[in-house]
Amino acid sequence: MVNNEVIEKAIKGDVKAFKGIFDYYLPKMRPVCRRYSETDDEADDVLQEAFIKVYYNLKSFKFEGSFEGWIRKTVVNTALNNIKQRKRNLNFLSIENISEENEVELNPSDIDNLEQDQLLKIIKELPDGYKTVFTLYVLDDFSHKEIGAMLGISEGSTRSQYSKAKKM
Repeated sequence: MVNNEVIEKAIKGDVKAFKGIFDYYLPKMRPVCRRYSETDDEADDVLQEAFIKVYYNLKSFKFEGSFEGWIRKTVVNTALNNIKQRKRNLNFLSIENISEENEVELNPSDIDNLEQDQLLKIIKELPDGYKTVFTLYVLDDFSHKEIGAMLGISEGSTRSQYSKAKKM
């Protein structure tokens, strides 16, 4: 368990305290990275980069709100930067370009019965823009306003992309 005392020690440069933070949050943050990465190796690279940022920015943590949330935001932002560095444009397709014959009707019970890996596989098949917005909103619980700020698009665009991702 990571408490304020451990965080304060890490801020003061205690390497063992930071290792405790790293060991505690690594298993919680790895799945976050996997959702935004194309491979497990890429996810591990993003995770490593994110924890380096956490280490160097610990002094900026103000003990307001959740420490885990602060780390998660760093991890997500690092993953989003990685997507941008892949030098691919986020593919924000028009809904008109989606063939209705490729659509599958899913009931909520169908989704409940999917294994986590199956759901991740379905999400990863979405175009990058849809996948990113859907993941940020549904899996990482960011608001459309926060997503818009992270991606540099309007809140309305994030709502549209989320709607289109669900439809796809």
